[in-house]
Amino acid sequence: MSEKERGKIYVIGTPIGNLSDITIRALETLKKVDIVVAEDTRRTLKLLSYYQIRKPLISYHKFNERKRAVELLRMLKSGRNIGVVSDAGMPGISDPGKELISKAWDAGIDVVVIPGVSAVTAALSISGFETTPFAFFGFPPSKGKDRRRFFEKLSGEELTIVIFESPKRFRKTLRDLQKHLGNRHILVARELTKIHEEIFRGSLEEAIDKWLGPVKGEITMIIEGKKKSLDESSDLKSALIHIREELNKLICSGMSTRDAVKEISIKYSLPRSDVYKEAVKIDRER
Repeated sequence: MSEKERGKIYVIGTPIGNLSDITIRALETLKKVDIVVAEDTRRTLKLLSYYQIRKPLISYHKFNERKRAVELLRMLKSGRNIGVVSDAGMPGISDPGKELISKAWDAGIDVVVIPGVSAVTAALSISGFETTPFAFFGFPPSKGKDRRRFFEKLSGEELTIVIFESPKRFRKTLRDLQKHLGNRHILVARELTKIHEEIFRGSLEEAIDKWLGPVKGEITMIIEGKKKSLDESSDLKSALIHIREELNKLICSGMSTRDAVKEISIKYSLPRSDVYKEAVKIDRER
């Protein structure tokens, strides 16, 4: 069979919540493919039904990914066009799809991307943190040494960090982030684009205090990268005078040294130990 007679695989972005967040091209592609491969056929059926699209659905998830990829590759070689979708966002990014896409490339099958919404870029765009570049780490390991090593690795990351988390481990992850990274700024985007969307931006300590009970929904977390200490950064050294002046004003206004140090360290994303050293110097000079 000639290469022209082979089918194509279309990697299609779907809404992360609001069903209106789908492109015209994605809808047109879903209508023309022969088969739609879905992470959860029930969720995809809801999307297709909403737009009155009827297509055969095949489940494709992390538990059957390798076996199913072989079957789907056979269909592609026979001339069928396949659309691949995940439950939300882009397939292959912390979602099934990589195995099939990789095998398709190796077999000379055309892979076409139909871009769509991404929770990663959506949350980054409203974070107010540095976004060029950033580092995406997906879901943290659930337990054990792998989880500890994951957060130890994050502690030294200077780029803005993006991770996903399940509601079940959300509060545990907040505590692990604070333990290994300190009290950095964080943006939490819960249930993005959905009815109960919730956006929080503040320190990790404030996030821990905010969510004391169970949470629901899909969660994207944006964490500021590690900042250089005052001793390491010439830019920060040049700002030292201004920082000390602000510290002095806060302490003179009646704020405790501890609270003043906390406020300045969060405001300027500085290690609290460095700010405390400056507070000690101020105290000595009085």
